[in-house]
Amino acid sequence: MLINQEVFERYEKKYMLDKKQYSALMRAIGDRFMPDRYARTSINNIYFDTEDYRLIRQSLEKPVYKEKLRLRSYSLPGPESEVFIELKKKYRGIVYKRRIDLSYKEAYDYLYRGREIAVDSQIKNELDYFMYFYGGLKPAMYIGYDRTAIDSREDDGLRITFDTNIIWRSDMTALSDGRFGERLMDDDHILMEIKIPHALPYYLCRALDELEIRQCSFSKYGMAYTELINKKGKEVFCCA
Repeated sequence: MLINQEVFERYEKKYMLDKKQYSALMRAIGDRFMPDRYARTSINNIYFDTEDYRLIRQSLEKPVYKEKLRLRSYSLPGPESEVFIELKKKYRGIVYKRRIDLSYKEAYDYLYRGREIAVDSQIKNELDYFMYFYGGLKPAMYIGYDRTAIDSREDDGLRITFDTNIIWRSDMTALSDGRFGERLMDDDHILMEIKIPHALPYYLCRALDELEIRQCSFSKYGMAYTELINKKGKEVFCCA
């Protein structure tokens, strides 16, 4: 039986590729990687924020420390489907992700209705404090995308993901509402994330350099929030 990892500590480096670069990269490094245990998934997220979008506004200012809270599923959930509540923090370039898995009903009751859940763990205590500290957190944004993930055959902990078909919406912010929304980028582009506990191996650095694949700053939630501001003006509010 697969055991879900609850704690992550790693560097996450992001790159924007076109399809030509993606094909060339896979030719260059493909033999060194294998599909990870999820391989291909359709990921659905609900990001939680304050009424005035305090969390994402702070994040876009690129502080030394930032954090976010989201609810994630790998399919459209029913009441008993497994979902994950994730607390993601970033400090000086290192990403710390802590999560617990629950049924969708349990997670919904906790995040949307403020009901207690029968979990006794340090991560649950951190979630409780986060909810208390920010107060009045609401579901602010749905973001979904298709992901392909590969693991290194040689470097333990090296994982690369490729995200396409990224969509967002700021209303109907429950996972059970379905998978739909506005496109965040065009069909020719792919968001690549390299997740690694240490420096990139030489062969990968060389391939990225030869293909002119440059690191970029890209936050799905941040980009979606910017799109929302552009559409509705500065005075936007979270949807319950």
